[in-house]
This record gives sequence, structure tokens and C-alpha cells, in this order.
Amino acid sequence: MSMTDVSGLSQLGQKVDAPASPEAAVMEKVPNSNAGTDYVVRFTAPEFTSLCPMTGQPDFAHIVIDYIPDAFLVESKSLKLFLQSFRNHGAFHEDCSVYIARRIVELLDPKWLRIGAYWYPRGGIPIDVFYQTGTAPEGVWLPEQGVPTYRGRG
Repeated sequence: MSMTDVSGLSQLGQKVDAPASPEAAVMEKVPNSNAGTDYVVRFTAPEFTSLCPMTGQPDFAHIVIDYIPDAFLVESKSLKLFLQSFRNHGAFHEDCSVYIARRIVELLDPKWLRIGAYWYPRGGIPIDVFYQTGTAPEGVWLPEQGVPTYRGRG
């Protein structure tokens, strides 16, 4: 088993304040010590929050990010801080969801990525947003995201 090179990371092991905005958030990457092997990495953020850009009221989502890395992995603390940066950020559900995916793709250039953003109802209507970069490599096990659609008390 090889150790991943974490030199050059600015947030891991440090006290870091929450970024002021998603645009200001710095996501970092580390070398994938299993490059050449196709496998799925999953991050689940069941308490994601952002703000409605019109009313300023909080919006809540359960976000699941799956990706198949190539040369790099996203450093998890930097991803956590990036997701936290949306707490005081006003954006529509679709914009938040796709922006998260595109930032990760820009950072890592993974072999494949998908995001399922399961938003809780706003105005009585839940909005779920799904995005992926294309077809996953053949033969890779892609588990279901396991988040049921919103049913309320029904």
C-alpha cells in the first residue's frame, strides 16, 4: 500500500475558516495512488444548505457525488469547505448542483462524474437535479444513490 503525497496542501491539518463564497473556495487534489484502476468514489452531503436567491430563505438538499478518478482525487476537507461555502450563497437549485459538478470536473478531470442533488420542497415542490459527464466506463460497479424521491407524509 502506498502513501498519497499530501505535500502542498494548504487546508488539510490546518484551521481554515469557511470560504466566503463558492467562487472563493479552494478545492485541492491529491495524486490517485490507484490510478489505472477504475473504481467509484462517493461523497454524500445529507445536510447541504444554500439560500434562495429571491427570498434569502434557506434551501436544503441531500447531495450525492460519485466519480471515477483518473490521476487525482479531491481532497475531502477542501470539498467539505467548498460545499459549506454555499450556506450564505444565493443560487437556484439547478445552478448549485451543476456548479458543484463542474468545479470538481475542472479540478480533477475524472474519467466520469455524476451528481444527484435531492432538494427538499420549496413552495410545495421538490426539485431534484441530476448531472453526469457521459457514460461510465464499462464494468465499473455503480451503486444506486439510495436517496428516495420526496414523498412528504404520503
